[in-house]
Amino acid sequence: MMQFIDKNKTLPFLLTLLVVLLDQAVKMVIVNTIPLYGLGHEPIELFGNDLLWIIHVRNKAIAFSIGHNLPEAVRPGLFIVLPIIVLGFLLWYYFKSQEFSSLQRWVVAGIIGGGLGNIIDRIFRPDGVVDFISVKFYGLLGFDRWPTFNIADASVVVCCIILLISIFISPNLQKNEESL
Repeated sequence: MMQFIDKNKTLPFLLTLLVVLLDQAVKMVIVNTIPLYGLGHEPIELFGNDLLWIIHVRNKAIAFSIGHNLPEAVRPGLFIVLPIIVLGFLLWYYFKSQEFSSLQRWVVAGIIGGGLGNIIDRIFRPDGVVDFISVKFYGLLGFDRWPTFNIADASVVVCCIILLISIFISPNLQKNEESL
């Protein structure tokens, strides 16, 4: 018997595709137009202030350059194979589970898109993941500037925050609906 494709589960992957395409297109523009570490090592300031910079940097590690001191032979396993396994598990659980709300399905698709965007860089860019957005952080958490990031990173972080909020709010909404 032929199973029908569940549009509620597959439609959010349009976001995955959008994140990957946008991430890779912008990275291509950055690589082709801005020298590594910025024009003459100076960032491009947007809006005429110090808040937002565009600067071309590379990251051979993961978030916050965690793992940059690891031996070169270990990095592919940790930074390519392990994320692929995690994304594979997430996809498996996504399609197996009936627990995700519509919003949660969309944000999981955004997390997968961001993860794929950076995995593509790790596989096809030997100099490391292209990062280019630098935001002033005013000394919060000890950072004058937040570590430089890209669209894929932003997608993962924003979607993870939304997912966590929805997980914590969802049981409270169900309790409120049941008490009515």
